[in-house]
Amino acid sequence: MRIVVVGASGNAGTALLRRLRRERGVELAGVARRLPGPDAGEPYDQVEWHSCDVGLPGAAEQLAEVFTGAHAVVHLAWQIQPSHNQRVLHRTNVGGSQAVIDAVVRARVPALVYASSVGVYAPGPKDHPVSERWPATGVPESSYSRDKAEVEALLDRAEREHPELRVVRMRPGLNFQRDAGTEISRYFLGPFVPVQLLRYNRIPLVPTHRRLRMQAVHTDDVAEAYARAVLGDARGAFNLAADPVLTPELVARHFHGWTVPVAAPLLRGAAALTWHARLQPVDAGWVALALNAPLMSSERAEAELGWEPAIDALTALRQLFLGMAERGHTASPPMSAAATLPGRLGALLKARPAGQGNPY
Repeated sequence: MRIVVVGASGNAGTALLRRLRRERGVELAGVARRLPGPDAGEPYDQVEWHSCDVGLPGAAEQLAEVFTGAHAVVHLAWQIQPSHNQRVLHRTNVGGSQAVIDAVVRARVPALVYASSVGVYAPGPKDHPVSERWPATGVPESSYSRDKAEVEALLDRAEREHPELRVVRMRPGLNFQRDAGTEISRYFLGPFVPVQLLRYNRIPLVPTHRRLRMQAVHTDDVAEAYARAVLGDARGAFNLAADPVLTPELVARHFHGWTVPVAAPLLRGAAALTWHARLQPVDAGWVALALNAPLMSSERAEAELGWEPAIDALTALRQLFLGMAERGHTASPPMSAAATLPGRLGALLKARPAGQGNPY
């Protein structure tokens, strides 16, 4: 069985390669903009690598050649940064996804498994979980959410026009693992947050708001769900989340901090101000997404995939924080600990502030 993973060198892709290499009779091909080096080691070795920027013209033709003979394609490629260049993000995320879909159809691949997100959902409840039937129309203030919803609309059309294609959409909560510590710090915190303090298992102040309730899942558990979808015959959308729900109060209690009530306009305003000042890399849309994304039920994944998270959300968060403090990383370009990458202090010496500069 030949499986092609698009975006195989990032957080989810690394975990999926780790998981699928345990399967006998599986041949793995990886697609990425920047390829791991020949000495990258596990899990990047024993993978047939192909370099492709899915957002560029001609990507569909290039990908169709790579996909020929594949039993399934897993589409994980998604660009979070540079947040100050929305044109580039939309080109990669939406245009690149269309290229992947077109290539899957041209190569007659039987199955496409797509990395969606809790971010695809319309604003929803924070006091009870929703099923996969909740509207997948996004949070309008978030460009990430709008792009996720637009891609799912592309998948809707592909399913109508090609009913023989088995499409699976995974909608996980926040994906955490230790090895992603440096990558997530670069993408979401920037160079000025003293993440080294997390080694003491302390967060002095935790902003709190009644709608700051989020779900997380360890990336290895997400990879397990992808593997079950690839190797099985499931179709449709699946929520993926682990207990407990992460609230400011819970985080403060377990990381020895104090909660500080903050109004939503102040949260959005602070994010916008520091983003425009290039002090940190995420815009106010991420605050809107955090406040509005609903809680999810994973009952369908449990019933149809036989999936259950092996690691609880709090443990996953602890592992991420440890990875942030200790510069957890791998040998792939997006998960590298190189000091000069955007989002690191070393990048400022090259005039590359947070939220700008490509490649991330």
